[in-house]
Amino acid sequence: MSKDVIAIVAIVSAVIWIAVSREAVKPSKEIHWRKMVILLSAGSLSAFVITISLFQGLPF
Repeated sequence: MSKDVIAIVAIVSAVIWIAVSREAVKPSKEIHWRKMVILLSAGSLSAFVITISLFQGLPF
């Protein structure tokens, strides 16, 4: 992947994790669990993509 794509994915990932943290600090009765699961899944997937792309760039 190009560096521009990685940068965009990193920014989107940061926004997703900010949304997760804002949802997580709500009292448990106010948390939208479906939204939380979707955000956690998207955040994990984006972190996985970033990690894989960074490891591919390492010289071995």
